[in-house]
Amino acid sequence: MRKNKYQPFFHSFRLFLLITHYVLLIAFFASCSSVHTREPAYEKTYAVASWYGPQFHGRPTSSGEIFNMHAKTCAHKEYPFGTRVQVTNIINNRSAECVVNDRGPFVKGRDIDLSYAMAKEIELIGLGTGMVLLEVNGRDSSYIRPVKFQTSEKTGLFAIQVGAFTENINAIQLKVALNLKYPNVYIQETEVKGITYYRVRVGNYGDYKSALAVAEQLGQEGYQALLMRADVKI
Repeated sequence: MRKNKYQPFFHSFRLFLLITHYVLLIAFFASCSSVHTREPAYEKTYAVASWYGPQFHGRPTSSGEIFNMHAKTCAHKEYPFGTRVQVTNIINNRSAECVVNDRGPFVKGRDIDLSYAMAKEIELIGLGTGMVLLEVNGRDSSYIRPVKFQTSEKTGLFAIQVGAFTENINAIQLKVALNLKYPNVYIQETEVKGITYYRVRVGNYGDYKSALAVAEQLGQEGYQALLMRADVKI
């Protein structure tokens, strides 16, 4: 039988195509099995840190989590909830990582509020405030929340409810936190079965698409966002 001199070439080429095919399939299924979120790139930055503890322990944070002064968390004005931040005390070089789950600080000249545990770890308790180095180490994507819907209607006025509380002070704190980025925040007071609720809402919006875009942005940042028909004119 006469041997084809091109046979080794075609064999190698078929092998190459087969390997390429499987590589592409693996890449495709890997991309389908995970959710990719594009997070902004943050550079290392120096900041003024303060800390908070007993006065806020057990109260809800802006993310909805209950503040635990003994957990390594922090409040920041811009970083999305779930952002992991390495904080280094530049005086003693002590460093630890915390998770952003709150907004603040609201005192002029301060950039990040550390929990008691975090401040203790880097020896900032006695000083009260201090210069630190911030390095972002990524984000816990579980903090990203899907938008919830109270209505299927797409005409009329819309609002986004971000929280509802029985204590007015909690609603005020969330409103102040949201006002860092969203100017149209209001508190609606309502009574249900003899209990007064303070509902924190962003709005109102005259079209559904605008309301949905803001709701999705809030959810991406880690806020609880409930899209609903606005029942209060502002």
